Amino acid sequence: MRRSRRSGRPSGRGGSAVRVAVAGGGPGGLYAAALLKRLDPAREITVFERNAPDDTFGFGVVLSDETLGGIEHADPGVYAALREEFVRWDDIDIVHRGKSLRSGGHGFSALGRRRLLAVLHERCRELGVSLRFRTEAPPVGELASAYDLVIAADGVNSAARGAYADVFRPRVEEHRCRYIWLSAPFAFDAFRFEIAETEHGVMQLHGYPYAADASTVIVEMREEVWRRAGLDRCGERESAERCAAYFADALGGRALTGNRSLWTVFRTVVCERWSAGNVVLLGDAAHTAHFSVGSGTKLAVEDALALAACLRERPGVPEALAAYEAERRPVVASTQRAARASLEWFEELERYAGQPPYRFAFSLLTRSRRITHGNLRVRDPGFVRAVEAEAGVPEGTPPMFTPLRLRGLTLRNRVVCSPMDMYSAVDGLPGDFHLVHLGARALGGAGLVMTEMVCVSPSGRITPGCTGLWSDEQEAGWRRITGFVHEAAPGTAIGCQLGHSGRKGSTKLMWEGMDDPLPAGNWPLVAPSALPYRAGVSQVPHALDAAGLGAIRSQFVAAARRAAQADFDLLELHCAHGYLLSGFLSPLTNHRTDAYGGPLDARLRFPLEVFDAVREVWPADRPVTVRISATDWAPGGTTADDAVAIARAFAAHGADAIDVSTGQVVAGERPAFGRSYQTPYADRIRADVGVPVIAVGAISSWDDVNSLLLAGRADLCALARPHLYDPHWTLHAAADQDYTGPGAPWPAPYLAGSRKPPTGRTDAPKPRPAL
Repeated sequence: MRRSRRSGRPSGRGGSAVRVAVAGGGPGGLYAAALLKRLDPAREITVFERNAPDDTFGFGVVLSDETLGGIEHADPGVYAALREEFVRWDDIDIVHRGKSLRSGGHGFSALGRRRLLAVLHERCRELGVSLRFRTEAPPVGELASAYDLVIAADGVNSAARGAYADVFRPRVEEHRCRYIWLSAPFAFDAFRFEIAETEHGVMQLHGYPYAADASTVIVEMREEVWRRAGLDRCGERESAERCAAYFADALGGRALTGNRSLWTVFRTVVCERWSAGNVVLLGDAAHTAHFSVGSGTKLAVEDALALAACLRERPGVPEALAAYEAERRPVVASTQRAARASLEWFEELERYAGQPPYRFAFSLLTRSRRITHGNLRVRDPGFVRAVEAEAGVPEGTPPMFTPLRLRGLTLRNRVVCSPMDMYSAVDGLPGDFHLVHLGARALGGAGLVMTEMVCVSPSGRITPGCTGLWSDEQEAGWRRITGFVHEAAPGTAIGCQLGHSGRKGSTKLMWEGMDDPLPAGNWPLVAPSALPYRAGVSQVPHALDAAGLGAIRSQFVAAARRAAQADFDLLELHCAHGYLLSGFLSPLTNHRTDAYGGPLDARLRFPLEVFDAVREVWPADRPVTVRISATDWAPGGTTADDAVAIARAFAAHGADAIDVSTGQVVAGERPAFGRSYQTPYADRIRADVGVPVIAVGAISSWDDVNSLLLAGRADLCALARPHLYDPHWTLHAAADQDYTGPGAPWPAPYLAGSRKPPTGRTDAPKPRPAL
């Protein structure tokens, strides 16, 4: 065994972590102390807690079955003690405008925070952990010198994190709602969400039982609502009384009580590192996630489990702390993404208040994207069927296979094969590759198949491999493809996306070096302003003058005429991703001082002029959509509010749908990647503008598509990479859902493959319980 240089005592499998200090006596710190002592009784572990043993904030704590399973495996004694205390329930009640809807099958466990702490105190004492109550932890530097390992479990206002901020590099973001933790003297029989539309604005209640005679009640509202209601001038007692009055029906007229309860704003904490030398962050000190997706206690307990395991498995403290962070960081990041989606839904609650009751309830339940149409169907099929019936979805039809009408075009389902640049053309001419590529996706069942960005001129290409629509030969090439789609895949629509590369042109093929300039044969670039895409790397574009603007507008018009003659069913104007028209919209790329620059309405002028000119020559019965970047993911760039204004302007000019993408406008962007990460922008535009929207961005499963559509967050869902992986993605989605209706008919030559082939032997004898 290794021995500590300080104590000379054996450290077991935890390397040199013999003397351990825990700053903070909350559930995470206590549980970490108990686990570490149980795994190695030779350890000397001291917990510093500034409060008394029976002091605690808040009321009930919710833990998932997954967390409880980890506790049971790691410490059966703690699990057994907790199990006796837990209140369990399965239902969620959503109350809105006098209507109460219940969804079942969810499964929750909760207990009082004070009782949880008592169980952990008792366990620590049994194991010989030193608990120092009413004792402020010494400065973290002193602890780091005196102990082998310092666990900073000192909460969202962590002193340890602040002391080593140059190493941990924390980012703390305050959000837009005020909330207060209170307690009700009875047990709700379900997790309850209730909405109160008051004269001051919308307020919400989150309530759940944590004992046979008590429930946690969190009241939350936007900052401006809180101030209009005068709650910013209320103390704890008056705040509790006012909240009880707002939600008198939910509480049955009962009072609410506080426990040093203060109105506060939620703060999301993200740290670039979780350890500094022998100091490690745990729980809220390292990360926070909004209470609407679970509890900070849950994350802290799971941190403790992982930290203890890594200290046991690794030879020394540095290796163990690195392993702990590597294990927990992806899990926490996923939780924080879900939490952000959830808290933003509640921040924007007023936007959804007018939805029909079942859609509102479904939107609430699926707000974090962790509950989906598919798993909700498993949990409560009756509830999901009621949501579908309210939305007009025929029984037995997944939402994705319902039709959508845009002008004279009816799409048979809500799946779009997203535009994807293939960089496989010669002199802009679509060839056999494009016929096979687009034809295969059309045969694969998507309601709408989109071309890549088709460029309106040779100098408007991104790369030499981009397609175009400036010549008769190109028009004939596209007509060959649309003809195949209409003949071989009747009912599938094909759309043309028109664009101009702007300052992002004259570059190598993607796989040769994305956004890298051509080594030779470059063509001159144009843009709203003379700003290169990548300073010092990209070509500096020429700022367009009046003549140049007129010429490009004419090129778009000519290409639109050719697209109509090539028999495309739909036209999309590409105003996203930093290409020419997008460059006019973003303040980061448009520095003009004439009528086409400055405020947003001026930056919109040229894209709207192009749209109007294109719409005028495009057949009146065929739809035109517009793709926008709803955020630049960069300071000073396009905001969500700007995106709403941009969408509203295009809709007012006759756009039939807005294709809501994000980013790719500036090279220094910092996107918040994650599953369906761009869909909140589509959701907001749909709600605020009332225009149909196409959602894009890491939508990878048919379950995601069904969920987004049924919640009213999108009218169409565009998928790119899934269609590269599987050209028959839509047909396979139908087969996976046992759907055989008109929304996804199999081409006659493929009917024999409409059922998934068996993957292995299925004739083995079945187990016989009686034997």
